[in-house]
Amino acid sequence: MATILRLRGFEIHQGFLDRAAQEALVADLRAVLAAAPLVQPVTPRGRPMSVRMSAAGRFGWITDRKGYRYAETHPQGVPWPPIPTSVLAIWDAVAGTPRQPECCLINWYGEGARMGLHQDRDEADFSQPVVSVSLGDDGLFRMGNAERGGKTESVWLGSGDVVVMGGDARLRHHGVDRIRFGSSTLLPNGGRINLTLRVVT
Repeated sequence: MATILRLRGFEIHQGFLDRAAQEALVADLRAVLAAAPLVQPVTPRGRPMSVRMSAAGRFGWITDRKGYRYAETHPQGVPWPPIPTSVLAIWDAVAGTPRQPECCLINWYGEGARMGLHQDRDEADFSQPVVSVSLGDDGLFRMGNAERGGKTESVWLGSGDVVVMGGDARLRHHGVDRIRFGSSTLLPNGGRINLTLRVVT
């Protein structure tokens, strides 16, 4: 049974998915990535990101020299695959909203990958939560403030943990400082998958 940890408005459901559910989810994601392969995006300044990305749903979140934005097609020009029902079930269990996510961003963290502190603010309705699912290696999740700077808190997220960012946490800065590469046996070659579910419109 999951333990719920609340920090700075972030609701962290530790151990939400058991091993069997995690393995089933990874299988579903492999089908998504076969249709929409992972890409290594660049920031608007042209700097390659350390994570590789794909998505499912009506929209995917992308970044390139043109800027950060949602797009209805993969960079290769194909539509994004549907969000798997196994992923939607997690949203329905924890999000507390009748709306369904329109984007499931898939980030893959290899050895040395990280995600700097940022806000999720490219969406139209900030009253809708963001739900994050961790699979594979542990990730050190940092939680900050609505404004840049100030004190932060960090917690290790393990495989099967689910984070709900709603209410006061919705526009707080957050990121992943590092992963413990090889700490999980879920993914045969190591690494961490993070799913981020968002209502876009």
